[in-house]
Amino acid sequence: MDKLLEIKNLKKYFVIKGEKSGHNMLRAVDDISLDIFKGETLGLVGESGSGKTTAGRTLLRLYEPTGGQIIYNGKDITKVNMQPYRRKMQYIFQDPYASLNPRMTVGDIIGEPIDIHHLAHDKNERKEHIARLLDQVGLNSEQATRYPHEFSGGQRQRIGIARALAVEPEFIVCDEPVSALDVSIQAQIINMLEKLQRDMGLTYLFIAHDLAVVKHISQRIAVMYLGKIVEITDTRELHAHPLHPYTRALLSAIPAFDPKINRARKRIILEGEIPNPLTPPKGCVFSTRCPYAKEICREQGPALKELSAGHYVACHFAGEI
Repeated sequence: MDKLLEIKNLKKYFVIKGEKSGHNMLRAVDDISLDIFKGETLGLVGESGSGKTTAGRTLLRLYEPTGGQIIYNGKDITKVNMQPYRRKMQYIFQDPYASLNPRMTVGDIIGEPIDIHHLAHDKNERKEHIARLLDQVGLNSEQATRYPHEFSGGQRQRIGIARALAVEPEFIVCDEPVSALDVSIQAQIINMLEKLQRDMGLTYLFIAHDLAVVKHISQRIAVMYLGKIVEITDTRELHAHPLHPYTRALLSAIPAFDPKINRARKRIILEGEIPNPLTPPKGCVFSTRCPYAKEICREQGPALKELSAGHYVACHFAGEI
């Protein structure tokens, strides 16, 4: 498969004012490297505060990177003018209530990127384009004159997806696009995203904290913890042979449909909370919660190593525990 995106040693740090000297840098994304292949869905999972959303926004340069490289289709776009790439790379936001301007009609919300990129020659072509996009996401053209407050959460998310599709992108960051929706609506949105991917040849980075959702839609999964990628491999391999203790804990929390399996399964309970990112642990970032941590874990951060074909893990004792 051809690479669409190469992320090399990407960093995004925020300066937090008012903190004591030496503890004023929040390392939200701390030296991550990823490849995303054309036509695939790469899932990015982790607890709240792990840096997933910041990583997604930094990839699209909604946040400017502190360090590292973003290479899109073989071209380094880390410091270039992003205007030509805004058509190619789009973002679906998590909150369908906050991401739509309440003062704009649905037609104008979807039409705004069409206007910015001059994708319609006249008003009729613009109107037809908007109607086609609404149809693609399961809405109808009559709804173009209505306002966001007149729609349900699931419908609003469809509007957000139509806005992202308006410029005919190649790559979309889906930032927890179903987490604010009812379970029945989640399935509809996921199925629609999969159909759009097949029809339009899209590539997704799918950010979520729900591994069950990510398992359904993703071909590969990257697991993130406190700004670091701790494991990455294809979806089946990750569920069958998780190597990082954090990944195992996440997977153990997924409920099974069969009550007997649920009763037999041993749930891994992690001690403590995710550490303060202003003062991350020395060595391995997971060492303060890891049941297998030893002295080397507290002193030296493990590199992301390939233990088997396409299976990368950052753990000193991966394969032994």
